[in-house]
Amino acid sequence: MWQKEFTLSRRGKGCHLVTQEVIREIQPGMKDVQIGMLFLFIKHTSASLTVNENYDPDVRADMDMALDSIVPEQTLPWRHTDEGLDDSVSHTKASLIGSSISLPITNGRLNLGTWQGIYLNEFRHLPHSRQVVATIMS
Repeated sequence: MWQKEFTLSRRGKGCHLVTQEVIREIQPGMKDVQIGMLFLFIKHTSASLTVNENYDPDVRADMDMALDSIVPEQTLPWRHTDEGLDDSVSHTKASLIGSSISLPITNGRLNLGTWQGIYLNEFRHLPHSRQVVATIMS
């Protein structure tokens, strides 16, 4: 087993492709794994991780737009707004998408599909850096 906590770069609201940033951080733990699993857990309640299309940036913009439509900031009577109008909105979106993902490792590499990448979904307007725990089991 191998585990590392690392910080993703600061980003503002949106769906961000972070596959290469994650791989740089976990490469030492993957290099000798023939068959295993990577578990990523984000230590925040206003951002999430997911796997989605990695090629066309319009997918990320569309996903952000769709989440804004599903969980609107302005039209619901949010009560928990201690850190701004995007406070409860961000928590709700994070719960819908989730705080962890699991990915197969094969021959020392992530075994993603051709068009798959790891997304950081940042739901707060102001840029934040985010802590992630990576655990590799083989």
